[in-house]
This record gives sequence, C-alpha cells and structure tokens, in this order.
Amino acid sequence: MKQTVGFIGLGVMGNSMAKHIIQAGYPLNVYTRTKEKADELIQLGAEWKETVSELTKDSEIIITMIGFPKDVEEVYLGKDGILQSAKPGTYVIDMTTSQPTLAKKIFEQARVKGIYALDAPVSGGDVGAKEARLAIMVGGAKEAFEQCKPLFEVMGQNIVYQGEAGAGQHTKMCNQIAIASGMIGVCEAIAYAEKSGLDATNVLKSISTGAAGSWSLSNLAPRMLADDFEPGFFVKHFIKDMGIALEESTNMSVKTPGLKLAHQLYEQLAESGEENSGTQALLKLWQSS
Repeated sequence: MKQTVGFIGLGVMGNSMAKHIIQAGYPLNVYTRTKEKADELIQLGAEWKETVSELTKDSEIIITMIGFPKDVEEVYLGKDGILQSAKPGTYVIDMTTSQPTLAKKIFEQARVKGIYALDAPVSGGDVGAKEARLAIMVGGAKEAFEQCKPLFEVMGQNIVYQGEAGAGQHTKMCNQIAIASGMIGVCEAIAYAEKSGLDATNVLKSISTGAAGSWSLSNLAPRMLADDFEPGFFVKHFIKDMGIALEESTNMSVKTPGLKLAHQLYEQLAESGEENSGTQALLKLWQSS
C-alpha cells in the first residue's frame, strides 16, 4: 500500500502535479483555499480536507505548492500549521519557490519533532507540470530524498539532490536568475525581428534550435507571437522569486545586474496591470513603446 499523500495548493501547476500523484495510485488528501479548484481531483478519488491540520493528521507525506514565503511560513510554522499537527516520521515537502533561509528554519524545527523536511522547488511551468516533465531540485537530508524520490518521479523527469536544507531553493534562484535576463533577450529578439520586417515566427524556426536556444525561446516566444499571455507562471510570482534572488545575492555579495534590470522591467509590467498575466507578457513593454 502506497503512503497517503496530502497536497496543499492547487494552482496552475499544483493541480496537475496532484493529478499525477493520484493517477499513480497514491491515496490523496487535498486542501486549498478555494475548494472549487479541487473538484476534478475529488472526482478522481481525492479526499477533501477542511483545514491544514486535518490534512496533516491524515497524511504520511505532505506536499505544499503555494504562493509566497509568508504563506509557506504560515502553513508550516503557524498556530495550526503543518509542524504543529504532523506525526513523527512524516515527510513534508515544500515545492513552492521560497527563501532558502525559511527552508532551513522549517528543516530545523521539523527535525526537533522527528519530521523529515525537504525543500524541492520546480521548474518547467504549466506545460512541465501537465506532462510530468518538471525539473525538481531538492535540499534536505539525503535519506529523506531517497525515500521520497519515487514520488518525485511521478511529477518530474530531471530530479537532482542538491544538498542540505535550503540547497533546493538556492538552486531555484540560479534557475530564475538565468531566466530573468533570458526573457529580456527573447523580447528584444522578437521586437528586432518585427521592426526589421521579418516574419518573427519564421525567425524562431532558425534561432530556437541554434546557440540562442532556450526553454523560454521555444515555449514562451510562440505564445508571445500568438498574443497568448495566459499564465503558465504568474508575473507576480516571478517578481517574488527575483526579489528573493536579489536579497540572497546581496547577502552573498554577488553582482546581478541582469537580474536587477529584469526585476525593474517586471515591476513596471505589474504596475501596468499585468501582475496576473504569464511571464511572457513582458513583450508588452516593447509593444507599447
């Protein structure tokens, strides 16, 4: 009998991730602030729980995929949070992109209670989540990682243990830093192609598979050209991630001028009313200039 999994947070990516878990035969408990988001999973056999603590008490492995570090802190360390209700021996896995320092804090408090905590943020967006092709970067105790690896393999393909608590989150910061400057390059390339009179879709056929190739160029540039700005990953969440990366970079005295510029541009985009759009909406700054 597979262990019972509790999943908290059924947003753009979380819903697909939880769906893979139940389809793989794991008993699944779910909780999210808006119950309607769980309707499809409940129809597939998931059990709805009214509170975080109710879910925690009835689950052996708990996964969280929520919005912001403040939400993570509340769900794990709050008065009715996970660490208050989880039984010793429970595995708790935060797959939210959050602060490395918070991941370490959760790990230490969990260890005191005999609970195994992993930080395991992901990359791959809505498509990666739907197709179970996520990259999963994991921090925490190696033994806990090995125990949870079969579950990670249900949701992703590139699963790498990165080191002690917080290492998963630090790795995700590297991922977001690389994406941030790259998104500026994608937008500039499209703007240049269009201004020079080229067929931008045709241009992508040439450059997507060459040295300029990237996930953003292959997956998000076509959405830009189709005026599809629906969120695979929210602008507001990317701004949050970049803010964490900037703070951590400052603490380590690492220069990140590309990251700073991208953060400024995305804040400008959010101020124009695009905070709930997908990150590919950055192109609108070029379209409006």
